[in-house]
Amino acid sequence: MTEIEERPLPEPPGIEAIAKDEAPIYDESGAIEAEFLQDVTSAIEAGDAQRVRVRAGRLHEADLGLLIASLEPELRPKLVEMMGAAFDFAALTEMDDNIREEILAELPNETVAEGVRDLESDDAVSILADLEPEDQAEILEALSPAERVQLERSLEYPEHSAGRLMQTSFVTAPPFWTAGQAVDMIRDAAEENLPESFFDVFVVDPAHRLLGNVFLDTLLRAKSAVKLEDIMSTDRRRVTVTEERDEVARIFQRYNLVSVPVVDEADRLVGVITIDDIVDVIREEADAEVKALGGVSESEELSDTVWWTAKSRFVWLFVNLITAFIASSVLGLFEGSLQRMVALAVLAPIVASQGGNAATQTMTVAVRALATRELSRANAVRVILREVLVGAVNGAAFGLITGVVAGIWFNLPSVGVVIAVAMLINLIAGALGGILIPQVLHRLDLDPAVSSSPFVTTVTDVVGFASFLSIATIWFGLK
Repeated sequence: MTEIEERPLPEPPGIEAIAKDEAPIYDESGAIEAEFLQDVTSAIEAGDAQRVRVRAGRLHEADLGLLIASLEPELRPKLVEMMGAAFDFAALTEMDDNIREEILAELPNETVAEGVRDLESDDAVSILADLEPEDQAEILEALSPAERVQLERSLEYPEHSAGRLMQTSFVTAPPFWTAGQAVDMIRDAAEENLPESFFDVFVVDPAHRLLGNVFLDTLLRAKSAVKLEDIMSTDRRRVTVTEERDEVARIFQRYNLVSVPVVDEADRLVGVITIDDIVDVIREEADAEVKALGGVSESEELSDTVWWTAKSRFVWLFVNLITAFIASSVLGLFEGSLQRMVALAVLAPIVASQGGNAATQTMTVAVRALATRELSRANAVRVILREVLVGAVNGAAFGLITGVVAGIWFNLPSVGVVIAVAMLINLIAGALGGILIPQVLHRLDLDPAVSSSPFVTTVTDVVGFASFLSIATIWFGLK
């Protein structure tokens, strides 16, 4: 037997060892590691600012934002205060609006002003937009005149416009400069005068109108004596400050861009939007669509209060209740038939439910196609015909399956025939409702993602109940 050498247990790690700790802060599910969260929580409660800075100061802004959101509400502003200058205010843009507003409400305006000063303009605007006008004014007053003017101008643009999304820090050069001059300018510029990251040099005229751009890879490959006007791209995609951000996202997606210049009404360059900002927009738009399909407000977050959440969900639940009464009223028309034949009461919900599921599939595809502009007047007829044929094929298939099962279940083959025909009719109706209703709502300037579901469900319930019970009443002579 091999003798095991006894060794003394290692001493608990000190602050220096903790500082070097690069262990992951997430568990296997992607949530904050419970031990790490407890460690930070204990440090905040003990008032150990050094340990808080060591544990949280090494985190990326996105990780820091998630850590703050995972803390108890009363501990969040304390963490920011304990970290002091080590706190990256960009982390506030990586969390729910409600949490950010709660933290900002607890922080002194002087602290917010210091944090905003070091941010890119788009992140600074995102934070300032959540503040009360008097707090905004006080924070802006603490900034330099140049910073204050830039941020005030951005805050004047509509909330979901390119003007709010853009960075106002970018690199420009006149067209007569050489590639060597542009490279030297970038190399010699002070760090605070350059964007945190950028992909191109914008070529502008004396009035600051955008003439084109030179990508950095093109610039570095060019001979030093080559003029920028000879290597710049003049067909550069651009957006105006008032362009809706979802349209900007579509432009990025369509043309595979990493950045896009933003110009004002006079075609003067005023900012640039980069891909990292657009990724956030695409995620937010996708979240909003998913919530809308479920009848949930796009602004709802897990951090919202019970009362606000209940109120925001009430409207569409009420609409669904009304449509449910409409569908149930159809059953009332066939009360005599249902009393005389129990099988009809058992099988009717199956027809309605299957039609509703098929309609929801079609509706989801239609809403998404409308959002991405893949569905338009030009191809509407072709898409409608396609969905009707899909509904017919599935209707025939599920009608056959359901008919066989129903006939065996109730030992009455004729019931199987009735439900098979009704299933075919309802799946075709569901396909038509799922594709037509979103288009009609879209033409009426209503959000089809929010409004379609209750109407589509009503169509399939009404058609399902009515078709099945009508055919059964006639077939079996149940009047």
